[in-house]
Amino acid sequence: MRDVVAPKQNTGQGRLQDLPPEEMRAILVGTYSKDKQLCVEQLDELESLGDTYGLTTFLKLPCPIKSYDAGTFIGSGKIEEIKLLKEDLHCHVVIFDDEISPQQQRNLEKLLECVVIDRTELILGVFGQRARTREAKIQIELATFRYQMPRLRRLWTHLHRQRSGGAGGGAVKGEGEKQIEIDRRIIRSRIDRLEEEFETVKKQRQIQRRLRERTRIPTFAIIGYTNVGKSTLMNALTDAEVLVEDKLFATLDPTTRKFVLPNNQAILLIDTVGFIRKIPHQLVASFKSTLEESVQADILLHLIDVSNPHAEMQADATQAVLKELGATKHPIITVLNKIDQVENPLAAQKMRIKYPKTVEISALEKIGFDVLLETMVKEISLLRKTVKLRVPQSHYAIVTDVMKEGKVVSCEYEENDILLEIEIPHHLEHKVSHFVCES
Repeated sequence: MRDVVAPKQNTGQGRLQDLPPEEMRAILVGTYSKDKQLCVEQLDELESLGDTYGLTTFLKLPCPIKSYDAGTFIGSGKIEEIKLLKEDLHCHVVIFDDEISPQQQRNLEKLLECVVIDRTELILGVFGQRARTREAKIQIELATFRYQMPRLRRLWTHLHRQRSGGAGGGAVKGEGEKQIEIDRRIIRSRIDRLEEEFETVKKQRQIQRRLRERTRIPTFAIIGYTNVGKSTLMNALTDAEVLVEDKLFATLDPTTRKFVLPNNQAILLIDTVGFIRKIPHQLVASFKSTLEESVQADILLHLIDVSNPHAEMQADATQAVLKELGATKHPIITVLNKIDQVENPLAAQKMRIKYPKTVEISALEKIGFDVLLETMVKEISLLRKTVKLRVPQSHYAIVTDVMKEGKVVSCEYEENDILLEIEIPHHLEHKVSHFVCES
């Protein structure tokens, strides 16, 4: 990254991105107090994240735990067990599904003598690999620097050398502390510059959003857990050529395409970044403007991979992110994807009961699209209302305004008044409230 010297840790093991391909071998560690099955499911997802990054998982280790150790997160007995397993399996990376503190990370790396990271650092790594646009790259850099700041003492090799050399320990320690402050200033300066750059990008996005609002074309955001088929659906409907991969976070940058429904209604479709369980707070903060695309849309298409055994958990995680973004009041069509791959019919039935306005499709095979499009047309109609207006010709500007965004049913002239029956979006109701008539 610009302006910052590439960091190196002081354990002599190198960082994850520095490991050669043959050493990208990992043990995954999860902890639980009661629900072991949930822990296993979460480790399965961590394995998928690792696979996306390029790691090979050799062991998933769910660990029962009564209390967490402030210094090492897990107890000494479990640490010794992991160290033996690591040596037997020739693994060079240990990944914790839970977020661990900088001090715990330092201590674990010394004891296990290998690279130790947590779920947050892995997700940041995956995002860093897959960012394509300048906006996404800025957001990743911001999130990464914010994550690195409290971990500086672990990252720099020269601090270790300064602490270990010389006879006067106090003076040498002071040099190390001075260097840490220099490093912190470098990172703070870089964060400030990135935030300024991102403000420019954000303003451009706001301008694009305002242009969409002026055209008043209904907007649908395709949202959902990562890797449920959002990009496949986008491509199937619009030929958008969005990247499709069987990996988590294939799409980081929102793509917007125009689409015409069967009733000739033009709409905009937005393919958004996938949600995930335990989104790191650094990423939520950095990607807030991108995630807000779903908040600004008129209607949400919540895509669920109903063939996935963890579909309900994934749907709940998506709902939790929507709640955090304040988007739960938006109209939502729940789209059960991969219906052709469902082995247990009760899974789809359970989703239909849990979520109203449910449609079943296969985005890949284009099954159920007629029902999906019909539901979208119906949902748009609920955003609009048919009203009868009597408008004096002296207020003809009102007629012009509503005709721009409304759909005229009939228009007649009676003396100095215009009698208009028109379908308008709800945001125009207050503008014409004084001219509404019953007949």
